[in-house]
Amino acid sequence: MPELEGKTCLIVGAGRGIGRGVAELFSGAGANVAISSRTEPELLELEYKLTTAGNANVLALAADASIESDARSLVEQTVSKFGAVDYLIQAAGLGVLKPFGELNIGDLDDLLNANVRTSFNLFKAALPVMAEKKFGRVVAFPGILGKAPMMQAAGYCAAKYALTGMVKCLAQEYKRYGIRFSLMHLGGVDSTFWDNVTMKVDRSKMLSVGAAAQAAFFAATQPGEGVMAEVVLMPESHQLI
Repeated sequence: MPELEGKTCLIVGAGRGIGRGVAELFSGAGANVAISSRTEPELLELEYKLTTAGNANVLALAADASIESDARSLVEQTVSKFGAVDYLIQAAGLGVLKPFGELNIGDLDDLLNANVRTSFNLFKAALPVMAEKKFGRVVAFPGILGKAPMMQAAGYCAAKYALTGMVKCLAQEYKRYGIRFSLMHLGGVDSTFWDNVTMKVDRSKMLSVGAAAQAAFFAATQPGEGVMAEVVLMPESHQLI
């Protein structure tokens, strides 16, 4: 595991799932960790876990980053406490899977707000901070449905394809500032995402949250000149090449 003492990671969507797993990995590597989620009880429980494990540099910030002022405040408070945002892990999002005939405009608005607007707000707030330091690592999670279509995912794919396109453009704009972007195209991950999905799936054959978090951490902390620009990680039973 790389030694990240003195580096700062802001993880949005840290309350559960992959974001929580990535927060634990960065904390274990000695980084300053700012964790954020809309759900404060989960966030405070994670803060307690990380601090009792020995990391005294944990900042918990409940916020909704789809609101511009919240996203800006997350970055400002992180910089105020730790001096920088070296790593941004944007793991917040929302999934709605249903036949197109059942999809409504409210579903689409929710998907775009959670997956696109949230990312846009965080990038607007964090990228200037990274550019000033000439260093930054950004990891986003469009998932495999930001790369390949699937039945009953028209709205979700629309939002995730938008996220993929935005990040690919930003990678071109900000590479001169030493900022690297990684897109995590993960296949099915056995997380709480599926708790309210009516589509029949076999969660026993999905990726574990731990495996997904390890992949994201590995992408974010690539040494030297290497960039893991797009990571496709699929369950063995659902390989996509």
